[in-house]
Amino acid sequence: MRYTIIGQTVPAVEVELNQGESMFTQSGGMIWQEEGIQMTTNARGGLARSLGRMFTGESIFMANYTATRQGAKIAFGSTVPGSVVPVELNTTKDIICQKGAFLCAEQSVDLQVAFTKRLSAGLFGGEGFILQRMFGSGMLFLEVDGDMVQRDLAPGEVLKVDTGNVVAFDSSVKYEVETVKGLGNILFGGEGLFLTRLTGPGRVILQTQNFNDFAGRVLSRLPKSR
Repeated sequence: MRYTIIGQTVPAVEVELNQGESMFTQSGGMIWQEEGIQMTTNARGGLARSLGRMFTGESIFMANYTATRQGAKIAFGSTVPGSVVPVELNTTKDIICQKGAFLCAEQSVDLQVAFTKRLSAGLFGGEGFILQRMFGSGMLFLEVDGDMVQRDLAPGEVLKVDTGNVVAFDSSVKYEVETVKGLGNILFGGEGLFLTRLTGPGRVILQTQNFNDFAGRVLSRLPKSR
């Protein structure tokens, strides 16, 4: 399998498949394909796991695309302006992603619901109780709002992030939520009540834009009907 990231404003990943190779994506993720691609749809992982995906913002059913000829190409597109990030997984390390970050992956990659470990993170972390755990061996592609920033945290190193800007992190990274200190900061700082605290070791993938916040600001400026 070979891939190319194309486009800049709303990018896509174009994948060239060998005969018999297959990719899967959530419903609606494919944007074009050549002749020689066969599509099937299923509730990947069974009904229970599929219902769990619904709570992470993904579709219940997954679309599978298999090449019936050598070199067939297919493209999967992001939904908002930003970046497409390739991640190569192996069987020794999982990655935890925020809701809606998954774009597409090889069939050797799997995903399931991952509950946050602390009640406070679920209640106040901005991503709810449920994140996604990606595991297996193969290529995974994530969609990122804005530009992607990667940080590799040393053991015990702490990074505090606005919750909506966290895309994914290695399962070795500790995930907590802390309250912003100081009443003045809470009332006038403009950053909300909580920050996500990520403690190494491990890789952290961040995004420079939070599309939900952006959409909220646009809506707040639209004329109100009387």
